[in-house]
Amino acid sequence: MALLPELQESATEIAALRRDIHAHPELCFEEIRTSDLVAAKLSEWGIAMHRGLGKTGVVGIIHGRDGGKSGRAIGLRADMDALPMQEFNTFEHASRHAGKMHACGHDGHTAMLLAAAQYLAAHRDSFEGTVYAIFQPAEEGGGGAREMVKDGLFTQFPMQAVFGMHNWPGMKAGTMAVGAGPAMASSNEFKIVVRGKGGHAAMPHMVIDPVPVAAQLIMALQTIVSRNVKPIEAGVVSVTMVHAGEATNVVPDSVELQGTVRTFTLEVLDLIEQRMQQVSESICAAHGARCEFEFVRNYPPTINSAPEAEFAQQVMREILGDAGVVPQEPSMGAEDFAFMLLEKPGAYCFIANGDGDHRALGHGGGPCTLHNPSYDFNDELIPLGATFWVKLAQRWLNSTP
Repeated sequence: MALLPELQESATEIAALRRDIHAHPELCFEEIRTSDLVAAKLSEWGIAMHRGLGKTGVVGIIHGRDGGKSGRAIGLRADMDALPMQEFNTFEHASRHAGKMHACGHDGHTAMLLAAAQYLAAHRDSFEGTVYAIFQPAEEGGGGAREMVKDGLFTQFPMQAVFGMHNWPGMKAGTMAVGAGPAMASSNEFKIVVRGKGGHAAMPHMVIDPVPVAAQLIMALQTIVSRNVKPIEAGVVSVTMVHAGEATNVVPDSVELQGTVRTFTLEVLDLIEQRMQQVSESICAAHGARCEFEFVRNYPPTINSAPEAEFAQQVMREILGDAGVVPQEPSMGAEDFAFMLLEKPGAYCFIANGDGDHRALGHGGGPCTLHNPSYDFNDELIPLGATFWVKLAQRWLNSTP
């Protein structure tokens, strides 16, 4: 593993920053302390910055040996926000704020990019052009990437490509992955209200019972993917919430269904949304009930452009060798980095967080799964992730346009 020695030497310092962020989690668009910490470190290292994009976002501006005159520029993005979860860990750097937790490793993402920014600022003679270190708020449902783009991220800081990275549990530590095409799915949510006519449960002939209608609807929705979407395409329709009734002897007036839809293409998403509405309205009408259908598109699919994905993979191989770069398996999870990839070529990469829990590594954490109340980022990844960022930026900026 070809890690940069200086990044190995600074790993303890950066890990302390990561644990400080972990201990003080902040939810989407509330990352004031975190962005202050990021800004303070960038300033300490002589890095110019801009604050306020996406409300709490920070962009570090690192010019190379030419002062950025070449016009070549690359964006490296890390997310900063935490989740609204109660942490179960009891180690020293566990969350100090009830109901808030870094359960997805964004504290580690921020730390790895800080480490890379520190190195690049100290080695400006190693590249031409500009590196933009993008510290983004509100990935967990707030669409912080979208808001930074709206606020002028790519107009104020022109760049040819942008890259993101996420830690990934279940992959062997010391490996990385990236690939062309879909990396993460679109994230969408729906709400269907079946409105009938309530009444006494002992007199079913006097009511329009929405419960069996909803039951039929739940089952029918599952056939959309299996019987409408091409088998070689991917799609998920999950009803995750059902709300109905208040008494055992009363037929309710309505049943509310909510859930999520995930796809890798907008074409499949269009098909699923259309069929969901048709199926919902038709089944309700067949039973004399009314249907209220609402479909909200949150995050689009995260699609890596082929040249940038291949470039990132080459950098991974340079650091880890062929055996350290594993095939990328697209995830049905969602990621708002998709909004940046809608505007610029780039790639979303994965760095393995390891298996099991981290107590053997001295972290005191629990099961290594994202969004788990016992989750903790693996600090041993910091030198690898930072080395990848540094070498990716150097090679990209020094390559022929």
